[in-house]
Amino acid sequence: MRLTGKTAIVTGGASGFGAGIVRKFTAEGARVMIADINGHAAGELADQMGDHAFSFEVDVSNGTSVNAMARAAIETWGHVDILINNAGVTHLPTALEDVSEADFDRVFNINMKSVYLTGRALVPHMKARKSGSILNIASTAGVSPRPRLNWYNASKGWMITATKTMAVELAPNGIRVNALNPVAGETPLLKSFMGEDTPEMRAKFLATIPLGRFSTPQDMGNAACFLCSDEASMITGVAMEVDGGRCI
Repeated sequence: MRLTGKTAIVTGGASGFGAGIVRKFTAEGARVMIADINGHAAGELADQMGDHAFSFEVDVSNGTSVNAMARAAIETWGHVDILINNAGVTHLPTALEDVSEADFDRVFNINMKSVYLTGRALVPHMKARKSGSILNIASTAGVSPRPRLNWYNASKGWMITATKTMAVELAPNGIRVNALNPVAGETPLLKSFMGEDTPEMRAKFLATIPLGRFSTPQDMGNAACFLCSDEASMITGVAMEVDGGRCI
């Protein structure tokens, strides 16, 4: 019960890595807002989690929507201890010059602008309390990019840099900021990363991971729980790889 008494917002929390984080956090005693653009799926997961979770439909690329999310959490709990910036998208594997402007804007707004918007909405609250933990879900793509995912890779490299600069600036306010870098996992985005989900394509991806398997939602939940718990009180500005050795 390492998170007993803690409150947490998990964006993109209705599926994939986000759902793994939600399940781990509730199991460890946290109260969790499952914030997702898919309000129905968020509500279904909240029902499974019982009294320790509630859902909120949010568009993380929209400032008004993000402000409403933050306001709902504070009104419900009185305070927010943990913010998980997990919501993310990718474009399909494509030559960098052929990615449409609409797809680029979508990656930019959801993967990058959202971190600015959630920070703007919640950092003042955390500063006033002199405590807080922010965890950004980046990717090994930001460290060791794969070809034809150029603008997705760049967005995750941006998130790693954002994590480090946020950590330096917010440390005097008692706020820790870290990131996780998962390798591709069994999530709704897997097919988009590969272009097609075939045994041959999976084997090609797995060949780049020394431990020989994808990241799982459980892996991410376990790592996130540690970094957001008081056990990690001296850790900030870290982008921890949860990648089975891919970036070695």
